[in-house]
Amino acid sequence: MSSGLNLAQLEAVNHLGGPCLVLAGAGSGKTRVITHKIGRLINAGLAADRIAAITFTNKAASEMRERAKQLVGREAKKVLICTFHALGVRLLRDDGAALGLKKQFSILDTDDITSLLKDCGGTTDTAAARQWQWTISAWKSAGLNAEQAMAAAQDEDERVAAAIMERYQDRLSAYQSVDFDDLIGLPLKLLNEHPDVRERWQKKMGHVLVDEYQDTNATQYELLKLLVGERARFTAVGDDDQSIYGWRGATLDNLKKLPQDYPELKVIKLEQNYRSTSGILRAANNVIGPNPKLFPKTLWSDLGEGEPVRVVDADNEDHEAERAVARILSLQASSPHREWRDFAILYRANHMARSFEQSLRRANIPYKVSGGQSFFDRAEIRDLCAWLRLLVNNDDDPAFLRSATTPKRGIGHTTLQGLGNFATQYKLSLFEALFSNSLAAALPARAVATLHEFGRAVNELEYRAKHTVGHEAARAFLTEWLKDIDYEKHLYESEDNEKVAAARWTNVMDFCDWVAKRCGGEVEDEAGVQVESERKTLMEVVQTIALLSTLSEREQDQNVVTLSTLHASKGLEWPHVLLVGVNEGLLPFKMEEEPGQSDAAAESMEQRLQEERRLMYVGITRAQRSLAVSWLKRRKKGRESVPGIPSRFIKEMALDQNTVKEDPREKLRALRAEFAQRATDQAAAKAATAP
Repeated sequence: MSSGLNLAQLEAVNHLGGPCLVLAGAGSGKTRVITHKIGRLINAGLAADRIAAITFTNKAASEMRERAKQLVGREAKKVLICTFHALGVRLLRDDGAALGLKKQFSILDTDDITSLLKDCGGTTDTAAARQWQWTISAWKSAGLNAEQAMAAAQDEDERVAAAIMERYQDRLSAYQSVDFDDLIGLPLKLLNEHPDVRERWQKKMGHVLVDEYQDTNATQYELLKLLVGERARFTAVGDDDQSIYGWRGATLDNLKKLPQDYPELKVIKLEQNYRSTSGILRAANNVIGPNPKLFPKTLWSDLGEGEPVRVVDADNEDHEAERAVARILSLQASSPHREWRDFAILYRANHMARSFEQSLRRANIPYKVSGGQSFFDRAEIRDLCAWLRLLVNNDDDPAFLRSATTPKRGIGHTTLQGLGNFATQYKLSLFEALFSNSLAAALPARAVATLHEFGRAVNELEYRAKHTVGHEAARAFLTEWLKDIDYEKHLYESEDNEKVAAARWTNVMDFCDWVAKRCGGEVEDEAGVQVESERKTLMEVVQTIALLSTLSEREQDQNVVTLSTLHASKGLEWPHVLLVGVNEGLLPFKMEEEPGQSDAAAESMEQRLQEERRLMYVGITRAQRSLAVSWLKRRKKGRESVPGIPSRFIKEMALDQNTVKEDPREKLRALRAEFAQRATDQAAAKAATAP
């Protein structure tokens, strides 16, 4: 069971009796430790259904589930392996009635929340609503309710946000809905206020393992404490040097608190790296060195020195992209076993991808942009999907709320609040409540009439969708539907920029074409040839739309170069990494000091610098075999071109400070010599096996 583990990993796996903190450096095998510890707990007699492993992404949970299955077989299915938020959903589905939540409560997405906050704030300003959303989320992550947020507000903007937060929470309650932060905050409230529920869940949780512990926020830590209780059977696995999500509420204070809250805490360091060469790790250790240490550690590897880390300068963004592509082509040509998926270009911000995309396209190199917005995450596509989801499942309350208000059709928040209260009282979905004979006693006649009109429209669409078969019929249906709800007009009225509205309408047309084609019939294939495919009803196609969320997970199997932000790259690795745009003002991002700034401002700036340094560390440690770091002599700043300054992190890597000047002629000679040697070796091997 534990074969192949090093001594530190074995110590972590075998420590079962109390609280344990595993400081897992980059590439040190933390997932291996967690899955082996699950197996060790089961072998020690703990029932699999009393073990919980908490991750931060669905992808990580899926990977851990698969590895646990390989290790312990069918018992892995009984282990609760999920994200913090999925655990929160389970708590609320099982015991949320104690807080007044019905089992079928709705979870609102980002756009639903933005629309709700616009109503709460009495504005059509999307930017303002999103700022309120960000502020409210930060308060919730810190464990504050609306009343506490108002008391803590520092200025008028925050006082306005706190007042809106109170109205927003009232709406959520009336709609039997929660937001993403509530999936942590409400379970915390549930366990705090209901000792019987807390005791029952503590009995369920025989041992809790938490992955990426450094990314937890204040409420997640408090939730963990309540779940494990006084027995404190838990294993926290994380790395303070990879804490890069402070901007979304993650706090290193949770690492500081562990030894204070749990004096018996066992601290185990995993310092052997199985990913990178010694040269890459030395650069990483040097960069992170200036940061203060909660638990000092130094990564090491037995994979050999490897290629030296290269620092390359570039005249501007286009030149940097050209050099990056040239390096990829050179490395790919020098080995027949290298594939495009072996390469990644990492940068600080999404906008930096553009010049690299252009250069890769010119070189006919396939690529994908990771961490960017998916087509199906666009607001206009989510609007249409909400309508289609409602046709399939009338009990989908978030879909109901979005459809009833987008485009606006005279159903305001007062009407929806009354409908929500009525639905809660009689334990109905919003759509079921709409047709209740008793609704007339709860809402004004005009509001009921508007709701009935919407309900009849949905029922008619559902009936027609069930009887719409084939590509052309589906296209006609969707075109007529969009015209009926006046969706194009809605887009142009909701956007200040006509070009943006036009682009969004083009997305709508592309989506409708995508849906219609899947209804089958005579369509064109990718080569433009008319072919016959299986004919389906529009309703059958709509039922598969939920599967689209899995498309992004399949991208990892594509043989393409990856373009990614540093934040999105965390947890991933590639044989060859190009870390680009490593300039002051980009990485670290905008760290200019202001004359006469307060001590608090200076401290905040230092904390930001430390997080940016950790981001550089994450970028370096994504590389397995080679790493090239590039910076710009001149870079774009708005519409201007300004002199570029190499990032302070390049100096902190403590490499040879002379920029590597790659001589193309020397590189060509080396490639020719390598190819000639390979041909000689192949000829010799062939001669040796000849009869």
